[in-house]
Amino acid sequence: MTATHERARHRAARRPLTPLDDFAGNLATVGRRSAVVAASSGLVVTMALPASAAPADSPANALPAVDVSALTAEARVALATAPAVSVPADAAWEFKAPQIQITANPEPEPEPEPEPEPAPRRTESTSRSTERAAAPAAEAPAAAAVPASAVGSAVIEIAARYVGVPYVYGGSTPDGFDCSGFTSYVYAQLGITLPRSSADQRYAGTVVSADQRQPGDIIWTPGHIGIYAGGNTQIDSPRPGKTVQFREIWQSNPIYIRVG
Repeated sequence: MTATHERARHRAARRPLTPLDDFAGNLATVGRRSAVVAASSGLVVTMALPASAAPADSPANALPAVDVSALTAEARVALATAPAVSVPADAAWEFKAPQIQITANPEPEPEPEPEPEPAPRRTESTSRSTERAAAPAAEAPAAAAVPASAVGSAVIEIAARYVGVPYVYGGSTPDGFDCSGFTSYVYAQLGITLPRSSADQRYAGTVVSADQRQPGDIIWTPGHIGIYAGGNTQIDSPRPGKTVQFREIWQSNPIYIRVG
C-alpha cells in the first residue's frame, strides 16, 4: 500500500496590517460615498489638501480633481451640469435693523376687590337724614382744592374731603378705602346707595358717552372704579401704597355712568 501525504497549505505571505491601515481604508470608503452623495444632489465637492500634498506642477492654490470614474452615469451628468457658485473675496454682508417704536405700558389695574361683608340691616328708626347728619362728624381730613372743571359738583366737593386717605384692601371708611369702597362712601353722603363691588357699580346707573360726561359721574374699567372730576381728571383710591387723589385719566376707553 502506498501512503499518500497531503502537502500543507500556507497562507501567502503579506505585509502585516496595523490600525493605520484600517483607518486609511475606512477613510477611502467614506470619501467615495461622500462623492457619490454630493454628485447625486447636484453639489460640487472639492477637498483642500495641505501644500505638501499638492502635485509639484500645480499652483499652490489649486485644488486636486476628484476622481468621478466610480460614479454612475446619472451622477456624472448631474455633476457636469451643476452650477458653479463663486463669491468674491471682498464680499460683505449688510443688515439693516428695522425701526422700533417703544410705548410705555399703561398703569396696571389694581388687584381684584374682596367680597364685601353684608351690611347690617337698617332699623326703621334709622333714616338717611340721620346718617347724613352724623357723617360730617367723622370726616376728619381737610377738603382738597376742587379742580376748576368740577366746581359746583356736590359729588366732587364731598370726594375732595378724603384726598390723602390711604388705600386699604376692602376698606370702606375714612380710615382707608379701596376703589369701590370710596365711591360708595362718597355717594352715601348724598343719600345714594351704591352696590359694594366695582363690578356691581358698573350697572348702578345710566351709561353716558364721553362727550356727555359730567363731573360726578362714575368712571369704570374692569377691576377699577373712580369719579370723573372734569377735563381729563378723576378722583379715586388707586391701589395699595397710594392714597385718594385727583389725577389724570389713564384708562383706555373707560365707561362713564351717571347715578341718581
